[in-house]
Amino acid sequence: MIQIYPINYLEIMSFEVKIPAAGESVTSATVGEWHKESGDTVSPGDVLVTLETDKVSQELEAEVSGVLHIVVEEGEDCEIGTLIATIEEGEGAVSAPAAEKPAASEPEAKAAAPEEKKPEPKTEKKTEPVAAPAADKRPDFSALSKLAPASEASAAAVVDATGRVTRKKMSPLRRKIASHLVNAQQTAAILTTFNEVDMSAVMNLRKSLQPDFVEKHGVKLGFMSFFVKAVVEALKSVPAVNGSIEGNEIVQNHFYDIGVAIGTEKGLVVPVLRDCDKKSFAEIERDIIEYAQKAQSGALQMSDLQGGVFTVSNGGTYGSLLSTPILNPPQSGILGMHTIQQRPVAVDGKVEIRPMMYLAMSYDHRLIDGKEAVTFLIRIKECIEQPTRLLVGV
Repeated sequence: MIQIYPINYLEIMSFEVKIPAAGESVTSATVGEWHKESGDTVSPGDVLVTLETDKVSQELEAEVSGVLHIVVEEGEDCEIGTLIATIEEGEGAVSAPAAEKPAASEPEAKAAAPEEKKPEPKTEKKTEPVAAPAADKRPDFSALSKLAPASEASAAAVVDATGRVTRKKMSPLRRKIASHLVNAQQTAAILTTFNEVDMSAVMNLRKSLQPDFVEKHGVKLGFMSFFVKAVVEALKSVPAVNGSIEGNEIVQNHFYDIGVAIGTEKGLVVPVLRDCDKKSFAEIERDIIEYAQKAQSGALQMSDLQGGVFTVSNGGTYGSLLSTPILNPPQSGILGMHTIQQRPVAVDGKVEIRPMMYLAMSYDHRLIDGKEAVTFLIRIKECIEQPTRLLVGV
């Protein structure tokens, strides 16, 4: 029997899903996790895929209804504008698989309808050559196995026959971080200068003002706001640090957007605090808390990470005593804070036990001379050891 379908059955529109632009400096993205399988029916607003762009996760949603056909699998790096999937619009896209089977006669087709029309399309979708089912996918480990559902442990790592070595593929995010760090060291002449700062004055000030500060502003007065403010003062004193090299040109910045490194389970992210010269201590503390919450929930946007002129990284949170931080391109400087440790120091000819912190400033020696870098770090030291300077701008 010949079956006749309406003409509009064949008029299936194909909607292209492409890697979207995510900023001027972003040229590629990694397909992290597909939340739908090839052959699934999707509706506008359904989350299709998570893209990893540098250190930001970005979700793409369906804009039309139809059947999804995945073109690029998880773990693949793609340039901006790359086609990663298509969505076939129209009822024909949904019902086509069942219509492909020839029917011997009308009575037979009607008899088979209750059994064949529902199970068969689902079975055919599951036999398509796609990665493991969405319920078992993990962004970090999906590319390790193309076999069907496996446990998280087996998908995450492969142990050799001797049991002495375990191998696992780098996650898309970790590959991005590795590439970013290597690029920073290969494109800049990085040098680090060190100093130490007595934290007594800041700690005493925080202790005396903390109750009133919390009552008025609803947030605690932390160390980071002091260092951000100190960095702003140092940038004003040594403008060369507030610049960058682009090709054969020196770009001099006249604003003070400071990046603050925040550790997450996926890696380190550096959201940017805008116009720190105009913000109060309370506003800076609130911004840091908000960014930390967004970073942990994966809600950071690319715009949150762009435009910084200098970065502050607090390795002391993890107990680091001393380190040499790596630049965050295109910035020319980064300050490394470290753990506060009670140490004997000479004060007015006497030995006293003081809470001391080592500071490390890495800088691009192509743009910043040693004298400027040392002057910059000493300026920070002065502002922290005499925090009243930050209130009166001296």
